[in-house]
Amino acid sequence: MAYSVPKPAYDALSAAFQKTPAGAGVNFQASYGASGTQSKNVAAGQAADYVGFSVTPDLTKLVPSKVDESWNSGATKGLVSDSVVVIAVRKGNPKHICSWDDLIKPGIKIVTPDPATSGAAKWNILAAYQHVLLDGGTEAQAQDYLKQFFANTVVRASSGAVATTQFLSGTGDALISYENEAIDARQSGQSLDYVVPAQSFLIENPAAVTKTAPQSAKNFLDFVESSAGQTIFAQKGFRPIVSGINPGDVSGANDPKNPFPNPLKIATISDLGGWSAVNDKFFSENGIVTKIEAGS
Repeated sequence: MAYSVPKPAYDALSAAFQKTPAGAGVNFQASYGASGTQSKNVAAGQAADYVGFSVTPDLTKLVPSKVDESWNSGATKGLVSDSVVVIAVRKGNPKHICSWDDLIKPGIKIVTPDPATSGAAKWNILAAYQHVLLDGGTEAQAQDYLKQFFANTVVRASSGAVATTQFLSGTGDALISYENEAIDARQSGQSLDYVVPAQSFLIENPAAVTKTAPQSAKNFLDFVESSAGQTIFAQKGFRPIVSGINPGDVSGANDPKNPFPNPLKIATISDLGGWSAVNDKFFSENGIVTKIEAGS
């Protein structure tokens, strides 16, 4: 069970794992959806052996009832993939959207998921907010930017994948997305371009096995974290969480030979004090984003 965006990667990982001795004879029954919704479903009793989420809080909600407290004690600290926030645009970029500031120009229509259900939405919003601080702005200016950002937002989809589908169907001028989501769309033959903004945010995606998981699920997690698994993730547009991965040319990337360029400046969840502090400050009942959304 996982959030919606990495489905192509997990399809490839499952197929590759089944060709290994540890994966021989293993069958997969997969479920994909908005990260927050998937977490709630598992907490409510939906069966799952392997869980992968967009944001760490969706996983820690299952600790210790469904997932062991030691889930993040390994070499990767419970993370299985990285990405960065990018801006997807129409082919040829007719609106000349190259930066965060371009998104708040009059008439620009933004597509992004809803933070009430989507982990991708939280990453997008944090990137939009934090870019102001990375450029030397104040928190007041960052909040003002978010007000303008939400004023230009025309769709708040239930998940990152749904947001991409809506954008590809013709809604909006810009889609705030994972880098890997934009690359996957292009690998699938979809018509869009994407911009890695000068200021972005590091996306870190966790996964774990549940307490009742069979050994085969544990073996699959080991495969996902291995060099072979991380190479598959990279081929699908995710940034590897281990060093030394060479995926070769990554089709769909702006530069297939250099698919993962470093933004000029990048923020991390640690810069904001971790997820507990972030959720309280931004997404709680009295959080910055909650109040701005209510006002917009």
